[in-house]
Amino acid sequence: MRFSPAGDPGAPDTRSATRYLVWLAGRHKVLFTVGILLGVVWMVAQALVPAAVGRAVDGLTRGDEDALLTWGLVLLGLGVLQAVAGILRHRCAVHNFLAAAYRTVQLTVGAANRLGAALPRRVAAGEVVSIGTADINQIGSAIDITARGTGAVVAIVTVGVILLGASLPLGLVVVLGVPLLMAVVGLLIRPLHRQQQAYRDSEGALTTRAGDIVSGLRVLRGVGGEPMLSARYRARSQALRADGVRVARVESLLEAAQVLLPGAFLVLVTWLGARFALRGEISAGQLVAFYGYTAFLVSPLRQLTEAVDKLTRGHVAARRVVRLLRLDPELVDPPRPAALPDGPGELVDVESGVTLRPGRFTALAATAPEDAAAIVDRLGRYVDSDATLHGVPLRALPLATVRERILVADNNAHLFTGPLRAELDPHDRADEAAIAAALAAASATDIVEALPDGLASAVAERGREFSGGQQQRLRLARALVADPETLLLVEPTSAVDAHTEARIAERLGAARAGRTTLVCTTSPLVLSRADHVIFVEDGKVVAEGTHTALLDGEPRYRATVSRGED
Repeated sequence: MRFSPAGDPGAPDTRSATRYLVWLAGRHKVLFTVGILLGVVWMVAQALVPAAVGRAVDGLTRGDEDALLTWGLVLLGLGVLQAVAGILRHRCAVHNFLAAAYRTVQLTVGAANRLGAALPRRVAAGEVVSIGTADINQIGSAIDITARGTGAVVAIVTVGVILLGASLPLGLVVVLGVPLLMAVVGLLIRPLHRQQQAYRDSEGALTTRAGDIVSGLRVLRGVGGEPMLSARYRARSQALRADGVRVARVESLLEAAQVLLPGAFLVLVTWLGARFALRGEISAGQLVAFYGYTAFLVSPLRQLTEAVDKLTRGHVAARRVVRLLRLDPELVDPPRPAALPDGPGELVDVESGVTLRPGRFTALAATAPEDAAAIVDRLGRYVDSDATLHGVPLRALPLATVRERILVADNNAHLFTGPLRAELDPHDRADEAAIAAALAAASATDIVEALPDGLASAVAERGREFSGGQQQRLRLARALVADPETLLLVEPTSAVDAHTEARIAERLGAARAGRTTLVCTTSPLVLSRADHVIFVEDGKVVAEGTHTALLDGEPRYRATVSRGED
């Protein structure tokens, strides 16, 4: 289901990057509009200062003290108005920046949750990280600059009207010169847009590669692949640097144009004004005012070029966000969800023939580990299948109901940053006794006891301070604390030593008494403790029974599990 304002007024418009930016601006219409109005007042107040100064100078040259006092007070009022409007505009701009940036973060996280397990297959991890670290700033800046950009346009128009009234030639220079300057700047925007897009793509790819290297560093060191991966990372990093240099070249030209073109324009108007003053066509006060106008125009012209630059960057970033938000999840809730009986029921994978009877500790041994993983994916509804619970197809149930009743815990799960207690019980539902029992069943009590602050100790990113076996035991404890109606475990003891595995195998059945549990493993220590063992070959159930009976009567089973006894 794609987000569309036609279906949900609160949903983002993802039909294009431009529409998404407009939708963000419309989320806070009052502050956004007030910010634009304050930006106009702020810039126009600055634009009128040269007029007041010119009138004061003319009053001074005539010896008119009243005119000098009047225009002096007008100048003071414009200064106060400019200060107040500038402060309030900045407050609105900061609010609009943060609102757009962090609303984008919320939408990105929501899209990630909506895609669920399909996210890694659809979007690179670095892409999501880059949205949350770089793109949100560009999007926020695009919303922020609208107030100053609009104020700059109105100020330029105001100055043009004043100059046309005072001197037609000078007014025409401004009216025609400003669009010409912006056209020259526009020539730099398109190549900048392309270079920024290429740089953003390279940045996302490099972030993904860095994450892959860090997560697999232990394995890389073990197989001697670290130098090769480091060399590849350096090559990609240099490619990113080259892309960054190309962006910087265009940006340097844009920055130079922001200074050179308004400066040249200032020189031209001042020179023309001086000639008109020498010929007596304009007064000294008007000459001062004209100089002030041209000096002032440097600011709105730079504001306009900055607005073009930031809107371009924001558009590039918004395209990334829109691309993510438009991804459809592989699994969606049915239009008319079926009713599911309360209490445990049979969970059946029709494709393989695996049947989990309620309240039993079942083990599944497969000749190919990928077959076991595929069966668990179907039973947990991480892929679409004909699997049923209580005889009701899982595809006919809301995903939230399936996730509440069935928990899949595999070795791809991560430990997240934060207090260990919150990691083991993220919903904060379990008491201390339940957590202690889960740690004991997972043979992880010693891990917590070794930490300086016990359960209050902080877990580093991905639990890197723990060994592979310790992480596996903590993941198992987390699954046991959740205490789901049906728990599907994939190789929960593959990284622990034999003694620890024996303790876990002995305690796991008791910890899950009365609950439905499936453990995918070929370890005899775990298989021997199961109430029922299912043997799968080529993705199909070929034998069932106890571990001892299958060892005696099924040679293929014996050959599969004997590798764990060597």
